[in-house]
Amino acid sequence: MDKIVINGGTPLVGSIEVSGMKNAALAVIMGCLLVEDKCIIENLPDINDVRLSLDILAHMGAKIRLIANDTYEIDTTNAIGGTSPLELVRRMRGSSYLIGAELGRFNRSHVGYPGGCDFGVRPIDQHIKGFEALGASVNVESGYIDATAENGLTAANIYFDLVTVGATINVILAAVKAKGTTVIENAAREPHVVDLANFLNSCGAKITGAGTDVIKIKGVEQLHGCTYAIIPDMIEAGTYMIAAAATGGKLKINNIIPKHLESISAKLEEMGVTVEEDDEYVIVSRQNKLNRANVKTLPYPGFPTDLQPQIAVLLCLADGVSILSESVWDNRFRYTEELRRMGAEIKVDGKTAIIEGGAPLSAAAVKATDLRAGAAMVIAGLAIEGRTEIEEIQLIERGYVDIVGKLRAVGADIKKISYPDPVSYGKAN
Repeated sequence: MDKIVINGGTPLVGSIEVSGMKNAALAVIMGCLLVEDKCIIENLPDINDVRLSLDILAHMGAKIRLIANDTYEIDTTNAIGGTSPLELVRRMRGSSYLIGAELGRFNRSHVGYPGGCDFGVRPIDQHIKGFEALGASVNVESGYIDATAENGLTAANIYFDLVTVGATINVILAAVKAKGTTVIENAAREPHVVDLANFLNSCGAKITGAGTDVIKIKGVEQLHGCTYAIIPDMIEAGTYMIAAAATGGKLKINNIIPKHLESISAKLEEMGVTVEEDDEYVIVSRQNKLNRANVKTLPYPGFPTDLQPQIAVLLCLADGVSILSESVWDNRFRYTEELRRMGAEIKVDGKTAIIEGGAPLSAAAVKATDLRAGAAMVIAGLAIEGRTEIEEIQLIERGYVDIVGKLRAVGADIKKISYPDPVSYGKAN
């Protein structure tokens, strides 16, 4: 049982390097299954979800070779469809991309129901709608998703009932080799959707419109290997931007794409934080008090839901009443109970949280209720004087490369401590 222990109250000062984007990496890794060749993927973040994705492909017969610290060669030539282990796929949401990738390559898929962070029901009905439009029959039963296209997949016009990143990515994967031109309308515009399209195009796919709400995919017969670098992680960058603001420090955050951070930068500036942008870095600093603000999460290019818990910490530190609205996921406010342990005054009503900022906060023992909520607990611990202990940190490590080491390098008093698991004593027979 590991914990993160923070003695907070110290401004963060220095430079932090942002790693490759988790959400893009998972889609690209699963996309390698379509290639039937060797791909060299650079800038892969060294996090649990990436290691798990590579492990899944290895169990399916792919050859995985580490070339450098963040670079892997993935050879899926001899991969066998329908062989992904249930105990692995159920540990991450990104494993759902196996369905589209297997359909696209083998015209059939057999994948365990995906897992990941538990912050509400995350149905795959839009994924299924897309697969069925392409000609697949889909059955969900006994914890598995089976999809079959006996006559192969055929292009279709698909309109999603809501903007969904997962379904957009899955249908792109399935449609890359389908006969004809597939058109996805009301498509997600997130940077990792664009990154997947760019990767597949580098392998010979014909995808246009990624980054807009209409994506066109002209099916090709075969893809080839390539060398491709994953884009920087905007959520990791945003987390450190908020951490700099929360501690009243000054951080230079390197290896970023400023356009991806526009909604975050704008909200921080509204709250009285200084954000200086360059082509590949931002400098975030704060000297004055924080202003209250209203924040509503939206699909890209709106404020990202994956930064909602982190910005909530900043709103707790600001003077005045702020309203935080979640428009993407249900039940994403479970972490607010942990902030209340620190003295935060937060009232949750459905998808809205009312935050009475400026209440005295104190360090406490808390836990990560999901990946991004865990990052929020880290930010709170950094900002509040005293000793904060965070449990369930394996959730944090799903999405952040060496978060303890990176923060320690910019002045944080933070460490990871391993405790022995508690011993259970039963009655003697």
